[in-house]
Amino acid sequence: MKTADLSDQHTNIQYCTPVFSSFGANKRFSGSIRTVKCYEDNSMVRQMLELPGNGSVLVVDAGASKRCAMLGDVLAQMGVDNGWSGVVMNGLIRDSADINQMPIGVRALGTFPLKSQKEGKGEIDVIVHFAGAFFETGHFLYADEDGIIVSKNKL
Repeated sequence: MKTADLSDQHTNIQYCTPVFSSFGANKRFSGSIRTVKCYEDNSMVRQMLELPGNGSVLVVDAGASKRCAMLGDVLAQMGVDNGWSGVVMNGLIRDSADINQMPIGVRALGTFPLKSQKEGKGEIDVIVHFAGAFFETGHFLYADEDGIIVSKNKL
């Protein structure tokens, strides 16, 4: 699975603008999308990563906040342990050196050491839009060294 090849073969796909940095040991990942929308509170991120991922990708619209990290080593390890393929974070992460050793793919806007609030705020499985693409639960995401594409169907 290479996004360049998928791009050549399919026309009905969306492309994310190249705003993300790559973290995690898996530079290539793909899967069915599950979504979370939250802002400076990662409670729903935890709630999702506690569930069996079955190879899915968690897409988090954290409002592009640069004031706190929404994913750290504990939650990333939870994602690994529960079978998530990757996380795309429209926000920041922390513990990046540890996450880089884990067998998961992570894309985020950057890093920041401050953790988020934990107030139980956020929404799960809603359509989110950032980086020029719409992400919907049940659609598919493909990420590699060249970028991220989104499709309504498995490619």
